[in-house]
Amino acid sequence: MKNYLENKFDLAEFADFYDEVPLWSAPFGLKLLEQVEYRKGIKALDIGFGAGFPLTELAMRLGDSSVVYGIDPWKEATERARKKIRFYGIQNIEIIEGFAESIPLPDHSIDLVVSNNGLNNVSDLEKALSECSRVMKKGGQFIQTMNTEGTMMEFYSGLEKVLSEMHLHEEIEAMHQHIHEKRRPLDEFIPMIQGHGFTVMEIIHDEFAYRFTDATAMFNHYFIRLAFMDSWIRILPEDRVDEIFDRVESRLNEKVGLAGGMKLSIPFVIIDCKK
Repeated sequence: MKNYLENKFDLAEFADFYDEVPLWSAPFGLKLLEQVEYRKGIKALDIGFGAGFPLTELAMRLGDSSVVYGIDPWKEATERARKKIRFYGIQNIEIIEGFAESIPLPDHSIDLVVSNNGLNNVSDLEKALSECSRVMKKGGQFIQTMNTEGTMMEFYSGLEKVLSEMHLHEEIEAMHQHIHEKRRPLDEFIPMIQGHGFTVMEIIHDEFAYRFTDATAMFNHYFIRLAFMDSWIRILPEDRVDEIFDRVESRLNEKVGLAGGMKLSIPFVIIDCKK
């Protein structure tokens, strides 16, 4: 009997995985999956797959004739990904706990490399791109997504105005440096990719937004606190953090009445390359 004819899923256990696509990753990843050149019998690599997206989805779409490797250093997330893989019965995934700067795969062994908002978070981008180039076959496809420097500018503009009013000019410079480090401008990033032997075939610009009742709700959202808040706090003088955020929150909330809610814009790109 064919595997897909046996569907005895445990619905109680399925509840653990039904939210397998993170809210943050989904808009980037769905666009990435649209760009993949789906072919039989290939070897693919997903860099920074976290808890399994888009790794598991890519593996299922490519089918059992292909092998999909996933590399990520986050041990707890890779364990959750393994549970999903077992539950879904996926046979064509191999997980690697490790870093993009040191990929334990042979030279010229991979036909497709994807990274869903992952490469812009590595410690050494040049080394990670070098490794992507090393493992990829000539003619292979390399797709990555990344949010760009305009991300959450509604917040950063409010923060900059408050810092300016408080004459904290070094902190303004630190804020701009933080944005640059986390979200390289395309005119810097594209030459880095090309310098490692890739030809950029297409750059697709897109955008989504997080919307909130007000800035207070935004600051209290778990993902803002988890993914962004600590890096914002590190920019600021330790003894003035509360004061600064009080001012920023008040300033942004004043605008809410005029705009009808708080919006955080997330512009991003899909970069489709060939080796």
